[in-house]
Amino acid sequence: MTSTPRLLAAATLILATTMYGTTTAHADDDPNDPPGTEPSASAPVDVDPNDPDLKLPDGATLAQAKVLDIKSVVEEQSGDERREDTNTSVTLALQAEVLFGKDSYKLGAEAKSRIRGIADEIRTQNATRVRVFGFTDDLGSSAHGDVLSKRRANAVHDVLSQSLNDAGITYEVRGYGEQYPIADNSSEAGRKKNRRVEVSFPRSEP
Repeated sequence: MTSTPRLLAAATLILATTMYGTTTAHADDDPNDPPGTEPSASAPVDVDPNDPDLKLPDGATLAQAKVLDIKSVVEEQSGDERREDTNTSVTLALQAEVLFGKDSYKLGAEAKSRIRGIADEIRTQNATRVRVFGFTDDLGSSAHGDVLSKRRANAVHDVLSQSLNDAGITYEVRGYGEQYPIADNSSEAGRKKNRRVEVSFPRSEP
């Protein structure tokens, strides 16, 4: 059951949005949902589990039908940038070293130029929902990694939103710290890949 404080908070948020417009998105303090949790596409046809042509063994049942995404992953030889394309979305991951100084969340001119390039693709895809997720390696404390990844995600979001300047785009901005590594943290090469900011958005309909 929803508590009264939560109802009051929700009412306050609606009132504030109505009076002042949409506020700038920044990283959530308590991210609960892991990245890439959109539901998969539904099956193109219904499957009849009682169809005699299926010839299932006695007592066997069919799993729920679904369409599997085809994923293409391209990574620069330097490892500075990684791109994932699926049937429904695009994810661009930039290594933290490309964007930020050590233990920093300040963006330089070259980093901002790269982010503006991502903004151009978001515009081309006519995306109206953009996720910006920050990640770190497992060195240092988990709390420090959480804070740093949030600040880095916020910094990338700020450049994207300024470049796109589109009130119709909704942003989800989060810092996950050392959660969801894409490489082994036992080596520096792996940790470098894990220190990243990912920008993902839906593909436009063909």
